[in-house]
Amino acid sequence: MLFVAGPARTVNASLDALRREVASRLELADPNVFSFLFVVDFPLLAWNDEEQWWEPEHHPFTSPRAQDIALLETDPGSARAQHYDLVCNGQEIGSGSIRIHDREVQEKIFSFFRLSPEQIEERFGHLLSAFEYGAPPMGGFGHGLDRIVAMLAGERDIREVITFPKTKSASDPMTGAPLPAAEDQLKLLHLTHFGLEEEAKAAGA
Repeated sequence: MLFVAGPARTVNASLDALRREVASRLELADPNVFSFLFVVDFPLLAWNDEEQWWEPEHHPFTSPRAQDIALLETDPGSARAQHYDLVCNGQEIGSGSIRIHDREVQEKIFSFFRLSPEQIEERFGHLLSAFEYGAPPMGGFGHGLDRIVAMLAGERDIREVITFPKTKSASDPMTGAPLPAAEDQLKLLHLTHFGLEEEAKAAGA
């Protein structure tokens, strides 16, 4: 028997990895069988122990379930999100959510991030103003085609099925990207090149 002790979020992640490893070593899962499921009723917020605040489990524009909006005032950790994932054999192959389209609800979510009303208006005022004109509910779903192809090909890494994959350092072996930009290109985009020498000078200053 295998045990994990600690905060619930850490325990859940650890047990998930442990279960996968045990299943792989003991060959408990048939690779030729595809098992699908939808994950719903995700928590809307998660408590960040380091920052001591609530943060979005998905992103700050995910709508809470209508029946859970009142929980934002009394028990934020119990509020559920209108967020959903499609999983196959333990791999997320699709994800989506319904977005917030109500100003009061969006402002409440922003307040969890310790932003003042002035900061909220400065950063997100354009979005909040749009809600006042009666923005309709909006949602969507995106599928991970590369993950689906990797599963069908029996590959564990999606880079094996991507035509021009990036390395884990985000560089491109074929083109050598990222490459330094030419000064005329930076000028066209009104950007300033800030290299290592300038960074060292700024640190010394």
